[in-house]
Amino acid sequence: MKVFKQSPIKSTLSVLAIALASSTIMAQELSVTVTNLTQGLYFTPVITAAHTSDSYIFMPGEMASAELQAMAEGGDISGLSSVLMNADANVNENPAAGLLAPATSASFDLSTDSTNTHLSLAAMILPSNDGFAGLNSWEIPTEAGTYTVFLNAYDAGTEANDEVRGSGAPGEAGMPVPPPLEDVIGMNGTGVTDMESNDKVHIHRGSLGDDDMETGKSDINNSVQRWLNPVAKLIITVQ
Repeated sequence: MKVFKQSPIKSTLSVLAIALASSTIMAQELSVTVTNLTQGLYFTPVITAAHTSDSYIFMPGEMASAELQAMAEGGDISGLSSVLMNADANVNENPAAGLLAPATSASFDLSTDSTNTHLSLAAMILPSNDGFAGLNSWEIPTEAGTYTVFLNAYDAGTEANDEVRGSGAPGEAGMPVPPPLEDVIGMNGTGVTDMESNDKVHIHRGSLGDDDMETGKSDINNSVQRWLNPVAKLIITVQ
């Protein structure tokens, strides 16, 4: 019997060739459509990212980052975008070119690097104090096809859900009110609460609201802007 021993150089080159081939195979093209499933809620600019398995936009059960707080309280995605870019994530920002209205969709393409195997998404919910629609580190399938994922609403745990109008600035009470909601939600609410028992990221309980548009506890209209999960749907085509 003859035994053929591969030289160290050839062996190394073979390993590199396999690694490069694997990297080429793992890089993927995604087509994504995000749909607002709610009756009366708006989403602020959506941020979506393909990233490594040890990166994330948010983590349920943990304290929100300052970047997540800025998004969840005021719709500012610039901080999250910077963090993700610095982590070499593949990022898409604001596919709806503004607010994503109830029952509407936005579509975009996302090219992923070979190491960015997980997908995350976040967008603030309006009206809310610090609620957001979120997808947390969903593993991108390696098999080509079309996949549907439903998204829950999360509470960032950074602000009391008082349900009254406010600036939306991080650390300041109250909900930001964009033009489409100016004449839809109430005013002069006294506040549903001024404290929360859970200061970690968690599933949002939904808004309580009331039917008094001039005063009452809440500025949210309980016949229009209350919600149950899920609040959004993703259709992801892996090519």
